Amino acid sequence: MDRRSFLQSGAVVAASGALAAPALSQGAAARTLRFVPQANLANYDPIWGTQFVVRNASMLVWDTLYGIDNTFTPRRQMVESEEVSSDGLTWTFRLREGLRWHDNEPVRAQDCVASLERWMVRDGMGQMIRALRQELAAVDDRTFRLRLSAPYPKMLLALGKNNTPIAFMMPERIARTDPFQQITEYVGSGPMRFNRNEWVPGARATWTKFDQYVPRDEAPNWLSGGKRMMVDRVEWIIQPDPATAAAALQQGEVDWWETPLNDLIPVLRRNRNIRIDVADPLGNVGCLRFNHLHAPFNDPRVRQAVAWVVNQPDFMGAVVGGDAALWKQMNGFFTPETPNYTEAGGEILSRPRSVADARRLLQEGGYNGQPVTMLVAQDIAALSAMGQVANAALRSIGMNVDFVATDWGTVGARRASREPVARGGWNIFFTWFAGADCTNPASYLGLRAHGDGAWFGWPNDPAIEAGRDKWFAAANAAEEKAACEEINRAACQSFPFVPTGFYRAYQAWRGNVTGINAGPLPWFWGVSKS
Repeated sequence: MDRRSFLQSGAVVAASGALAAPALSQGAAARTLRFVPQANLANYDPIWGTQFVVRNASMLVWDTLYGIDNTFTPRRQMVESEEVSSDGLTWTFRLREGLRWHDNEPVRAQDCVASLERWMVRDGMGQMIRALRQELAAVDDRTFRLRLSAPYPKMLLALGKNNTPIAFMMPERIARTDPFQQITEYVGSGPMRFNRNEWVPGARATWTKFDQYVPRDEAPNWLSGGKRMMVDRVEWIIQPDPATAAAALQQGEVDWWETPLNDLIPVLRRNRNIRIDVADPLGNVGCLRFNHLHAPFNDPRVRQAVAWVVNQPDFMGAVVGGDAALWKQMNGFFTPETPNYTEAGGEILSRPRSVADARRLLQEGGYNGQPVTMLVAQDIAALSAMGQVANAALRSIGMNVDFVATDWGTVGARRASREPVARGGWNIFFTWFAGADCTNPASYLGLRAHGDGAWFGWPNDPAIEAGRDKWFAAANAAEEKAACEEINRAACQSFPFVPTGFYRAYQAWRGNVTGINAGPLPWFWGVSKS
């Protein structure tokens, strides 16, 4: 029996009991939400890195000045009011009254200034604001001012967006940490306190309700509105083995599983106590990411060679299994079925795959058979699947693949290295972008191509950046779409990464858990147990 048949057979039920967790009384159990996240929480600094698992955990601890809703409209969160001068150059923000840090100190404007300074160094939109900044300073304890050299109309979107790095607010002493070094103290002003003394990376992480948190009066909507915690405690149970996680969910040892393996969905559906739904209708964009600094992928022809043999049906079949309704071919870089999706210049993605064209481009690009170090996270099923398919595809065109099977935490650390492979660097890694982040260029990490300031891989393509500038300057939707077409054409030549396909994923939870809503990340506020 092969692995997929075994998992679908229902034999996974026998794996119960492997999630060791402390016994809870009936009352305590009802007030504790046990969650199996997508990956191990190996670090806890949402500015230093861009891993979704870190961002999702950070939502519990750190709050934001603004938060987007499900229409991508930024709403006030920590901010009570804002004023912008008639020339668009001066923004003045006033914080809500009564905001406190988890150490019981008041949230001050100086804290927000330091937090924004650190965030601006690492985030793409933040970098744009930083380049225009003339002054960023506290006016008083609840007010701070940002003065620019030129208008930045998308200011509130930058401060409230959901993609990484998010502009989380931290106490000044923490926010003064070098943005290229990890923080070591985890104090926020959000709805939950982090129990650092209980954190065991690779096993579990826990949070306790912060009683002094004052949610907004509005109904919650994605990152906006009142973040009301209905449970007293949240426990993350790190479980890389899907069969064990499935058995634990079926027996009530955990309450909510963020990313159940698609092969196990038929088994879970047969359990009347389990609910299953698509986690995010906007789905995900699979990504095969290159290191543009070093050979062989510093030559665009070698990147194009890989694009010629990335067969999206193969990748998506490995990721989602036989459920064809969960994935879609994408012959471009923006989220399918959204206004900016375009296939302009995407012929290399839409034409039949060509080993001959790929080998020709390898030769033209000067590839000489050197090892290609490919980082593949084995503890995230989708990334492991992508790595296996890519390994076969690259070997088919004569590439010498050094397949590094590791965990997602290690990938997250190693991909930050700009060193050559011989000194701990890398050539390829795999990830995905939330479809919500890829609907436009504003906060699309993977499509930035400004060299040293770009996301891991550090592509440098002035044509992509010129298109992005046009999008920010666009006066209407038609001009925005034209700019996206220009970006797509450029990206299909230089390939900052190769899209491996668009796919949706399921989430699963116990029937006694209510308040779970779809979106690009798990929303813990409003979720309760009976």
